[in-house]
Amino acid sequence: MNAKRVFDFVLSVPALALCSPLLLCVALIIYVSMGRPVLFRQERPGLHGREFTLYKFRTMIEQAEGARDVSEDVQRLTSVGQKLRSLSLDELPELFNVLKGDMSLVGPRPLLMQYLDRYTPEQARRHEVKPGITGWAQVNGRNAITWEEKFKLDLWYVDNWSLRLDLKILWMTMAKILKREGISQPGQATMEEFMGSGGPRREG
Repeated sequence: MNAKRVFDFVLSVPALALCSPLLLCVALIIYVSMGRPVLFRQERPGLHGREFTLYKFRTMIEQAEGARDVSEDVQRLTSVGQKLRSLSLDELPELFNVLKGDMSLVGPRPLLMQYLDRYTPEQARRHEVKPGITGWAQVNGRNAITWEEKFKLDLWYVDNWSLRLDLKILWMTMAKILKREGISQPGQATMEEFMGSGGPRREG
């Protein structure tokens, strides 16, 4: 078990224990306001692009089967879901992903599977480390910056990772949550869909 995995395990176990009453409270609020399911599950790319199931608290009303229009997400976001996102409470179930080893506490955020073939070879390097609940891009603009800026920050993290940097990012994340900065782009539930950058693409 490497140092980063030990770091994640040592911090996520007590975090889950401390947050368990909050997890139950949020689950109850979602169940009363939106019904089932309480959790949102979606396949996301992890380390080296390997697929895993991401867990989050549900913040949107159910979508028609087969539909996948990201532009409609802002209409589907409920008032309860908006509040959960503003406090980043919807991310708490990802602690289970960290315990399973699919994610790290800190790393590039896990995006959508369909983005894999849209990355340039350089952008694809963000998958050289495990995705994280928070990351360098999240504490330097989150969803208020462009995709290109976000990927540059992700790659900087990949090239400069250290446990000290992870601790710094976790500390900065707490400050960002309190300030509720960069939660979404204007008119979007989070960010507009990534359609790819200029330059050579990664082969699918």
